[in-house]
Amino acid sequence: MAKFSYVITDEVGLHARPAGLLVKKAKTVGAAGAKITLNCNGKSADASKLMAVMGMGVKKGMEVEVTVEGDNADAIAAEMETFFKENL
Repeated sequence: MAKFSYVITDEVGLHARPAGLLVKKAKTVGAAGAKITLNCNGKSADASKLMAVMGMGVKKGMEVEVTVEGDNADAIAAEMETFFKENL
């Protein structure tokens, strides 16, 4: 299991477009057998489920903890952290 935290910098938070990008990325890397979970403000969601991610209500400035479980968790967490920095 691997974890990292990230403070959302996107102006709209994890709403439609950025959440869609995140889910697409999570499904791509999750196909390798990893489960990616987001935790923020007492809520948790599977990163591959769009409505669950949007339902968290993550806004700009909020810290999200990302947990990766499964094969190659460290490598996938590093890839996801790079994605967060570049897109969210």
